Amino acid sequence: MSTGEIHLETLRRLAAMPFLDRLELAAVSGVPDRSSYNAVAALERQGLVASLSHATALLRQTRRYFPTGAGLRRLAEVEGMTLEQLLRRHPVSARWRRILLERLDAVAVIYRLASSIAALKGIASFRWYRGLPLDAGIVLNDGRTVGVVRQGLTADRTGFAKRIWRLREGELPGGVFFLLPDEVRLRHARRLAAKVPVPALLSVECNVAWFGPDHPVWQLPSVNASLGLEAALGHNKGGGVLPAEPQTLRATPPLDIPLNFSERKTPDWLLPALLKPAGKLALDLVSDWPWIAPEHLRMLMGVSQGRLSQVLLPLADAGLVERVSCKGQRLALTDRGLALLARRDRASVGVARKRWSAALNDLRKPLDWRNVSGRRSRQLLRNIEHTAAVHGFMAALAKQACSLGWEIVQLDPPHRASRHFRHGDRLRAIHPDAFGVLRRGGATWSFFLEWERRAVRPTTMADRLAPYLRYYSTHRPADDHGIQPAVLVVFDDDLAVDHFLRVAREETERTRVDVPLLVSHSGLASWPGPLGGIWQSRYGGEPSVSLTPSEV
Repeated sequence: MSTGEIHLETLRRLAAMPFLDRLELAAVSGVPDRSSYNAVAALERQGLVASLSHATALLRQTRRYFPTGAGLRRLAEVEGMTLEQLLRRHPVSARWRRILLERLDAVAVIYRLASSIAALKGIASFRWYRGLPLDAGIVLNDGRTVGVVRQGLTADRTGFAKRIWRLREGELPGGVFFLLPDEVRLRHARRLAAKVPVPALLSVECNVAWFGPDHPVWQLPSVNASLGLEAALGHNKGGGVLPAEPQTLRATPPLDIPLNFSERKTPDWLLPALLKPAGKLALDLVSDWPWIAPEHLRMLMGVSQGRLSQVLLPLADAGLVERVSCKGQRLALTDRGLALLARRDRASVGVARKRWSAALNDLRKPLDWRNVSGRRSRQLLRNIEHTAAVHGFMAALAKQACSLGWEIVQLDPPHRASRHFRHGDRLRAIHPDAFGVLRRGGATWSFFLEWERRAVRPTTMADRLAPYLRYYSTHRPADDHGIQPAVLVVFDDDLAVDHFLRVAREETERTRVDVPLLVSHSGLASWPGPLGGIWQSRYGGEPSVSLTPSEV
């Protein structure tokens, strides 16, 4: 192609796929990297494209490009259509720009997948979706169609299950790629994706972001073997179409994006471009662990006190995180922070606020659990001593794990740690206080945490143990995690530990179910730490079981 043709193709691609970076743009355009770089630089000098800086915890900082108003008018003129026709054909209207910027972290990962597909097979066209179950659709150069579905970190299990169910309604592409935030939710999605009537491939989102197309990161719902991207695409034999989404009645031209992001009154939809990766990580952690103490957040992030202050200051200035005083200083997301994460992950803002809002029902009254509007946030604040104890345990475990050479793969709060399963003819569940996965070399260790403050009588202890007996009597622990997670139970004092161990021995012998129990009390958990020799198995004896890498 001539230089002019490359410039025009670059403008077309940026209209169809706004916010590509230069490497992704080169891949989807099918031109050499240097030619793409030169084309973008020339268009930027002419004022036809602009860029913004963006980074996430998964993707390093880069500049993402989009057509300006002048660029859209130029493209409409070259294509022989009106500006409104162009806005209807491509996701470049004011509304679409706002949607894509709100989802920019998700957009970046999906573009990384699209550029990998383009490098292998070439991309004829790309389509974003607003409200359909698919996040995006891709047409390959050979005519095959591929859909992309991403589950965000804050998207709940029920809502995502409904999205997969809705895939079976109406038209479908020839195959669907699912991006999941972690291995546990990938395993859960495999069971759901197996019912999709077209080939489904699943991968953990970070693997798609970090590894190239040759790395085996994709899995079929019913096969444990991992596939590279080319082999995964080979399961799409053709057929299928990309579903069409109803168009809006009006398509308003977008205003140019201001490049000075330092103002405190930044629009919500610009925040994903404004925030740094550390700030986004802090937002996710405060979302996971509402009412967390700053010290516990610092330990989970693995940063110094000074660095934590630097991270939290812009979040507070933007009105995303607030500091409150309740038996010590604590952090919670504001309603604006909740909305930011919900829009990123295609979750309901209203549901997020109803569950997790820390806003006061009556501003004239002080902070109290009865005065907090979010249902689950209110429950955590009501039991703040228990909540803080769980936060402290997980923070200490994260800090100690890093010092001992463990990789923190996953740390889940209560609302993501629960597991639902069939036992007999009934649907049952366990509701631990946390779940975690650690890895060192080829060894992986996972656990459920139960921090007990009320189970002081034998009957209550037996009731607390019963859900785990049911869960471990099924094949679900291994199906959900690939290994049998340990069950860590922590009491306030050593007397309760002795009673619980006796009850556990009786119940496991009665039911003949082997639950991998490890029990300790809060005094030992504080020192020498969660991974030290502080645990007792159900067989009793002095606390001596250690969770150090050499013994797991």
